[in-house]
Amino acid sequence: MSISVLIVEDEPIIASDIEMTLKEDDYSIIGIAFSSTKAIDLLHRTSPDIVLLDIAIQGDKDGIEIAQMINEKYKVPFIYITSFSDKQTLERAKATLPYGYIVKPFKDRDIISAIEMAVYRFATDHNHQLPPIEMLPGLTPLTPGEYQVLQCIWEGSTNQMVTDKLNISINTVKTHLKNIFSKLEVRSRSEAIAVIRNSK
Repeated sequence: MSISVLIVEDEPIIASDIEMTLKEDDYSIIGIAFSSTKAIDLLHRTSPDIVLLDIAIQGDKDGIEIAQMINEKYKVPFIYITSFSDKQTLERAKATLPYGYIVKPFKDRDIISAIEMAVYRFATDHNHQLPPIEMLPGLTPLTPGEYQVLQCIWEGSTNQMVTDKLNISINTVKTHLKNIFSKLEVRSRSEAIAVIRNSK
């Protein structure tokens, strides 16, 4: 399972470009929201590992208000993507403690780098040491290989980073992740981390 991303962006061309860029780099897009209403609905129904959040989104709430909801209810990292860089907007945005702030126009690599840094920071901010394998929740114990992959995820690694670190194929990483999620009864990396953290 790759890192799952929710894109909240009301410009279809930009949203499509972000989606294509992320899919080419093995990220999973779990939804694109063109309005605040759709964004809130997708947050409620899905479990993204990270949210890319436009500040000037259509609807009755802007991206900063959605970010406040994410902090209060969903506990996942988010990155602002916006054309606004004025001082007032920056001050409002900073108060929500985003894991990144990308100003349009941006390069494809900016998005990838920002997500990698955000996932790593989120993991290190909220976790310290992965519990021993025998202390992990779940009815079926993890195998040593699955535990190694989980350790990398716990540290904020992407699939490619796990592949490089453990010297295993990307397909093996995905298989291990699928098994880990099944055994922990979760749907995403962020859910897995939350379950383990709450069990400690």
